[in-house]
Amino acid sequence: MGKGVRVVWVAALAGAGFVPALAHAQLNDPKPGQGAPQSASPSPDRPAGTAEQQDAPIVPDKTFEDALPKLSDDINAPLEPLGGFQKPAQAPNAPAAPTAPATSAPVGTQPEVPPIADEQGFAPAGPETPEMLAPLPPLAAFKVEPVADTAEEDDKSPSIRYTTELVGLDALRLADEFRGLSALQHGKGKAANAAMVSARAREDEKLALRLMKSLGYYDATASSSIAQNPPNSGSLRATITASPGKLYRLGSVRIESDPTVPPGLLDRELNLNPGDPIQADRVLGAEANVSLRMPQQGYPFIELGQRDVVLDDATHTGDYTLPVTLGPRASFGQIQTAGRRQVFTPEHINIFRRYREGQVYDSRKVDDLRQALIATGLFSTVSVEPQRTGRAGPDGTEQVDLLVRQVAGKARTLAGELGYSTGQGIKAQASWAHRNLFPPEGALTVSSIIGTQEQALTTTFRRSNAGKRDRTFLVTASLNHQDYDAFEAFTSTLSARISRDSTPIWQKRWTYYYGAELVGSNEDRYNFDLGRRDRGTWLIAAVPTFLGYDTSDDLLNPTRGYRIKGNLSAETSVRGSVRPYARMMLEVDGYYPITSSIVLAGRARVGSISGVSRDNLPPSRRYYGGGGGSVRGFGYQELGPRSPDDKPVGGRAFNEFGIEARYRFGNYGIVPFLDAGQVYEGTTPTGRNLRFGAGIGGRLYTNFGPLRIDVATPIARKKNESKIALYISIGQAF
Repeated sequence: MGKGVRVVWVAALAGAGFVPALAHAQLNDPKPGQGAPQSASPSPDRPAGTAEQQDAPIVPDKTFEDALPKLSDDINAPLEPLGGFQKPAQAPNAPAAPTAPATSAPVGTQPEVPPIADEQGFAPAGPETPEMLAPLPPLAAFKVEPVADTAEEDDKSPSIRYTTELVGLDALRLADEFRGLSALQHGKGKAANAAMVSARAREDEKLALRLMKSLGYYDATASSSIAQNPPNSGSLRATITASPGKLYRLGSVRIESDPTVPPGLLDRELNLNPGDPIQADRVLGAEANVSLRMPQQGYPFIELGQRDVVLDDATHTGDYTLPVTLGPRASFGQIQTAGRRQVFTPEHINIFRRYREGQVYDSRKVDDLRQALIATGLFSTVSVEPQRTGRAGPDGTEQVDLLVRQVAGKARTLAGELGYSTGQGIKAQASWAHRNLFPPEGALTVSSIIGTQEQALTTTFRRSNAGKRDRTFLVTASLNHQDYDAFEAFTSTLSARISRDSTPIWQKRWTYYYGAELVGSNEDRYNFDLGRRDRGTWLIAAVPTFLGYDTSDDLLNPTRGYRIKGNLSAETSVRGSVRPYARMMLEVDGYYPITSSIVLAGRARVGSISGVSRDNLPPSRRYYGGGGGSVRGFGYQELGPRSPDDKPVGGRAFNEFGIEARYRFGNYGIVPFLDAGQVYEGTTPTGRNLRFGAGIGGRLYTNFGPLRIDVATPIARKKNESKIALYISIGQAF
């Protein structure tokens, strides 16, 4: 070893172990120009000898290096086994060997290294205890009890009470917002100790500052204090004092952007002006308005950068700068599709769009297209995204294609419905549908009704968006059996119609349908000419039409607005002779919210059949009154003229009125109601001899519409009329 600091560690016995100790360290580098160190006087701690002997190393370098174990040059070689190392044997309790006195060695010679004494070995280990030899228990055997959360207070833990006082925020109308976010208020006046109250007060200081700065008071300060109230009572009062300072206003407003078409479009949509308070919600709302309105006016790729507001505390103003990456002004291009399990081709998607190619881009029409695709119910996921093309469009625009990403959803649906009403009994309905059996949008539905008084089987083919958006082509074939007090009928129907209908997703203002219907029916009736009941078969051809106008806010549970519906059907009944006639009906429904939880709903409906006598009409084509969708409190078809055997015979005119107060609390509701109506033998709904029914209903509001249970009774009940009528169904009565 060369010159420098040399450190030698030796082991001193300490029982059965050892303690490393620093034995000797010295500098072996004399100063230039000096000789070897002079000899020192012998002392008890330092044996006598020459200077060279005293400066000689305790262990010569060669001896030290020869004593080191030989290591492999390969650093990746495995470690040598421990088995090669032997522990020196030593008899237990052996006396320590005497230490030989140190002697001086001649200069220039290496001193001999004394052999390591046997005392430096370890005593043999004793026998292992049984506990150490036993196998470890499995982890599953350990039962760890959860540590109790000491942060939560219980009824037995010591606590103090406090009150909160707020000063300075009422003038800024921030007190209510502060209390809604306050840590002190959330503590409900109870804490484990005063330190916790103080910590909550410091959090409320920061809250008060944030609220004031959000209104433009950037020099605001807030402080808190804790005091006993009353003194020496143990109860505390935490006071938050807020000082808003001066209000900061906008000094200059600058938008860094390319010019728009028309000029000044960004400034108009941002609508921030010098002198306006620098309010956080006002600024954020203005920027959000830019992000919303610019894509509606031809800029689908606009991006807003990070705003910069430089405050001047001398003038209490702030200069506002907003960088904007405008992107190209765009016009509509073509439809592109992507995605696995695609449902529609670009040609069919073109039917849904409400814009023309080359028209200036408007994000509202893109949203409308996406909403129309969702309304088909054929997608698991669908999105519509603008894509740059680089193609030149009209008026200096760039054409933008719309990429429709689509993934087909489950096309088959199995549905069921169960209801009950007095006069109709139990009615269960089930249906199976494949909504895209005949692409595009060709659905096949098979449905059935199994009830105590009605059974039916119906097959329907429906082509949605048939050549035009929102236009539906419908073909229906059905077999039906009805057995009521008024009549019993076996009916087969074949019909076709073209319609524009509302759906829960896409409610439309105007709706209509028109079509043709062919009905064959075998029915019983009371024959007034013969004075008894008999059966007859009728063949009926009809051209039904409907027109509706709807301003209500919801299809299944409206709370405001009104609806007007009108039906007109030109029909011909053939039984021995041809008897043409017309069926007409008009209905008006209105909804008015009295409070946020109470809606007043009303209905008026009238109908008339002209051109044929009542007895020449098939019983199933006459008008009847009473039931859950008519005048509640009476049985189904119970109102109106009766035959000598005391069964309803129906009529050629009717009128109905209803009013109800819909009170909703959460997902439940209570609905008291009053209905009125009558059926007439003549063709004019005169409004005379009205019958009234009153009752109360319960509502359970679900995501697919309200579940309705109504109980009603007739007012001034007559003989053989229902005492109590019960109706259970889905949806409001009107």
